[in-house]
Amino acid sequence: MAEKRKNITAKEFEAKFDAGEDVDEYLDYEAAIRRITLDLPVWMTKALDREAKRMGVSRQAVIKTWLTERLDNLKVSRKKHAAG
Repeated sequence: MAEKRKNITAKEFEAKFDAGEDVDEYLDYEAAIRRITLDLPVWMTKALDREAKRMGVSRQAVIKTWLTERLDNLKVSRKKHAAG
């Protein structure tokens, strides 16, 4: 079960942070973002750009959407496999 985080205002958080207090209990590390560098061939970026234009979103949104779909499918597939 996920641990419940305390809620405080941004001003309260900033004051605690500036005072050097531990603010970990107010952070959701599961929702944190990690930046990566990804090298792709030109043909792939062109294809992603075409799809992004068709969908009316950014290239990054297409990549995130497709990765999320794939990872969700893997999770479902693994659960089915484990169940028997």
